[in-house]
Amino acid sequence: MQAIILAAGMGRRLKELTKDSTKCMVRVGGRTLIERALSQLDGFGLDRIVIVAGYRGGKLKDYVRSLKIRTPIVFVDNPVYDKTNNIYSLYLAKDYLLEDDTLLLESDLIFEERVLRRLVEAPYPSLALVAKYESWMDGTVVTLDEEDHILDFISKKNFNYADADRYYKTVNIYKFGKEFSASYYVPFLEAYCRALGNNEYYEQVLKVITLLEQPVIKGLRLKDEVWYEIDDEQDLDIAESLFLSGKEQLHAISGRYGGYWRYPGLKDFCYLVNPFYPGKKLVEEMQASFLSLLTNYPSGMAVNSLVAAKSFGLKKEQVCVGNGAAELIRLLMALVKGRLGVTAPTFEEYPNRKKEELEAFFPENRDFSYNAEDIKNYFAHKDIEGLVLINPDNPSGNFLPPGEVRELAEWAGERGIRLILDESFSDFADGDMKENSMLHRELLERYPGMIVIKSISKSYGVPGLRLGIAASGDEALIRKMKSEAAIWNINSFGEFYMQIAEKYAKTYENAMERFREARREFTGLLEKIGGLRVIPSQANYVMCELTGGMESEELAVRLLEKYQILIKDLSGKRGFKGRPYIRLAVKRPEENRELAEALSRELSGGHGAEARTDGEA
Repeated sequence: MQAIILAAGMGRRLKELTKDSTKCMVRVGGRTLIERALSQLDGFGLDRIVIVAGYRGGKLKDYVRSLKIRTPIVFVDNPVYDKTNNIYSLYLAKDYLLEDDTLLLESDLIFEERVLRRLVEAPYPSLALVAKYESWMDGTVVTLDEEDHILDFISKKNFNYADADRYYKTVNIYKFGKEFSASYYVPFLEAYCRALGNNEYYEQVLKVITLLEQPVIKGLRLKDEVWYEIDDEQDLDIAESLFLSGKEQLHAISGRYGGYWRYPGLKDFCYLVNPFYPGKKLVEEMQASFLSLLTNYPSGMAVNSLVAAKSFGLKKEQVCVGNGAAELIRLLMALVKGRLGVTAPTFEEYPNRKKEELEAFFPENRDFSYNAEDIKNYFAHKDIEGLVLINPDNPSGNFLPPGEVRELAEWAGERGIRLILDESFSDFADGDMKENSMLHRELLERYPGMIVIKSISKSYGVPGLRLGIAASGDEALIRKMKSEAAIWNINSFGEFYMQIAEKYAKTYENAMERFREARREFTGLLEKIGGLRVIPSQANYVMCELTGGMESEELAVRLLEKYQILIKDLSGKRGFKGRPYIRLAVKRPEENRELAEALSRELSGGHGAEARTDGEA
């Protein structure tokens, strides 16, 4: 068996990175794509590797010759690389196709070694590696029959998103049997080039071959093997995070703060949303209005404040709508002068805006729990202008019941302290959601020194919409925040969501009941795992302490590498002092069980979360 690598292209979309070298010389994780591919191929005992070079071909050849590759390497030159496409590069190497079974791959790919092994060890002689189509993928897709024969190559022109569930993306790695090349591919390749020229793609020949009555090439479906095609700088950025390892990979992926649809196998237990909402009907209503929302401007702040106020039973003068709670925090922190009181650990967005003017209260217990009396006692003689209360707190899940919050609002008002109450997670707490909230017109008017922040993104499971509200009886403060915000600070999708949300209130209540049941079950599973101490939570996450000697960062790395599970390592956050705490998002029951099983394997010697009884240590 031999390999042919097509490496003649210019890689214009990588801009400066390919100014002086071909695309396969781009580095991922410190290694060039071509070095990685050649090293992997070198382990299969191939008879030779044929590289079709073109752009910066001399530099590529010198570099490849400097590598310690045992397999003989042959170069084929494409002198008109800038006027042709990859069909001509393969045409120039066609005689090699006739001599042996061939692994054909493009040079802009990065992949695990087991991707190639799947192909080499598969018994069928002629195969195209394919992966289930995902929304971020671009390029050629195929359809398969029940026996994995390729039915059709779907061009961009004929791509139908309604059929996307049955599409498979070609990985651009193939195995051509010698007989397949001699009887089908090379004759069709020659005829195609004569008829249509050299500025085409070699997949077009495969498309013609699939039209034959007798199927001769199959698709080999990848499972969880990792690969990526690098066409531009964004692809390179994703590939870097995929092919790092250990702590570096953990930091690279968690440092993206989202966008995880680009990682279809990743199970995100780090970022916090509602797993049971929105419901199907609401989604369908938004989908039905997609084109209108996409092509129209949203309303300005005045209208959106009215829409949000109506949803929460408030006056429009009491409400400022934000592009997520993050925008509102930024606007508010710029207006709150003087020192800011916070609990620690807590949600860092508030203290990060007041780094030099902070007074932090650190609860002296392993659960990081506190009540209203603890806060009042600590800050009684502190010189602060504002006090932040996240309720439930993040990451501890500590929750002050409504009576204590009102007590704290009364205390703060008497001392002229601005109480900033973030109740982004309050709907997840046990009890009546309305009773747990301070978002009531009369309460805002009773405590004008209080401002309530609520992330609609988190509570209602729509983080992609970026929605939040700030509400206060201090209408002057709200006017000031509005004046500092952009006129179109939320998009049409967010506005439409607020417009229709009220009629789905009952669906939301039912979703929260399902959530609380899922949290109870999840907490029960976690409590059975050795080496894990569970802290009671009233939020959509659970904080745990590792008690068996494992560091939290090490556990996070293991879960990511072995199970593609992302959790929050808390050891580096303010207040933890490096101690091994983690935060786990609560998701749907089947997902929670999967995480619990993985945690049990890593912390309890692999016996499974269900294997212990409550009486075991």
